[in-house]
Amino acid sequence: MARPRTMFEKIWQDHLIREDEDAACLLFVGRHLAHDGLYHGFNFLEGRGLALARADQTFATPDHGISTLSHRLDDIVDPVQHRVVKALQDNAARHGFTLFGLEDPRQGIVHVVGPEQGLTQPGLLIVCGDSHTSTHGALGALAFGIGASEVCHVLATQTLWQRKPRTLRVTVDGARPAGVTAKDVILAIIARIGANGASGHVIEYAGSTIRDMSIEERLTVCNMSIEAGARAGMVAPDDKTYAFLKGRPFAPTGDAWALAEAHWRSLPSDGGAVFDREERLDATLFAPMVSWGTNPSEVAPITGVVPDPADAAEETARAAMQRSLDYMGLAAGMRLADVAVDQVFIGSCTNARIEDLRAAAAIARQGRAVVPVMVSPGSTLVKRQAEAEGLAQIFREAGFEWRESGCSMCCGMNGDLVAAGKRCASTSNRNFPGRQGPGSRTHLVSPAMAAATALSGRLSDPRDLMGAA
Repeated sequence: MARPRTMFEKIWQDHLIREDEDAACLLFVGRHLAHDGLYHGFNFLEGRGLALARADQTFATPDHGISTLSHRLDDIVDPVQHRVVKALQDNAARHGFTLFGLEDPRQGIVHVVGPEQGLTQPGLLIVCGDSHTSTHGALGALAFGIGASEVCHVLATQTLWQRKPRTLRVTVDGARPAGVTAKDVILAIIARIGANGASGHVIEYAGSTIRDMSIEERLTVCNMSIEAGARAGMVAPDDKTYAFLKGRPFAPTGDAWALAEAHWRSLPSDGGAVFDREERLDATLFAPMVSWGTNPSEVAPITGVVPDPADAAEETARAAMQRSLDYMGLAAGMRLADVAVDQVFIGSCTNARIEDLRAAAAIARQGRAVVPVMVSPGSTLVKRQAEAEGLAQIFREAGFEWRESGCSMCCGMNGDLVAAGKRCASTSNRNFPGRQGPGSRTHLVSPAMAAATALSGRLSDPRDLMGAA
């Protein structure tokens, strides 16, 4: 009888071409997703007279270097970013891969577009030159970010050399308390295992809490796997997965759908499969979370206080906490709900899908912003849907600025910046020093908390406006 296997092991084995004596593994890449940073890869190909190996499995969209004020190429004022985005257009025309360009209604952040278009499918090995490629694991794919030289290798060969990661199953059980979002769940997980706690591992998220999540919520959880140091994050495909994918532009149809679904149903980890590590969490104990430090493990419930470094068990931890507090301009014992912010950002590949915007709008409609707020949808299709549902109008009436899609303030691009010393409540995924601009201070929050914070000008518990506190 065959040994029970994890979902990761099944997908890895399906894509394994060969394994060398030193344990280096050559893998076939099922999908190569890309953004405007792809230009260096094509410079590599052309400099060596090589052709793109699989144009049919290469899909790109500009997202990092674009303006969220306009999707016209000529409106990108930064000459470097203008050149990079133009290069993506030119390379698509030259090499024949699919481009969801600036004026294409399918354009968006690459990690929103992939699932939206049905490019992300269970059982695929998906790579992209972006760390948050782990997002796509929410649909049962093995997906991870790769570096510049690896991008070149994939373009030229549709293969990739990797060493096999270890496995970590994170099981979250129990009904989430009212007001606790997927963003709060993943922040609580990272707080538990640490910012480097999953280094060298692929995380499989399991348990009733994960199963009860929508696909968009699972995308949020898997997106931030990298913030725990993981190589990838995955959720087993289920009926929600198949319903989400059916009918999407690049999803299988007809007989191909039946064959694909039959394969997808074989992918979940077998009963008795052994993981290298296990972690278990009780979701009934969770609360809306907010970061206070400079990595996503430095978080606390919004009802809590800034922790005291003196309480840390080790000197290195005490010193790290103190550095974070010094940078953030916070002091131990401060109530998090008393921390004033200067601006709010709702966007990024973590929290800019339609469900995220609905959650933010439900809060925004109850008041008016007292600090500047920018809302950047995850894709042009999300933007249009939000406008059709009246969400954009709610945001505008509440004093929120409604923008085009793009990475925007998540990574501090094209003038979408937080000024030095200023404090931003952000639905993005990273809060290290300078992430949103030199000297910027970032608090990671859910879309609902971001909207509540915008209305009060301080970090705020969204449950106070949801009737759930």
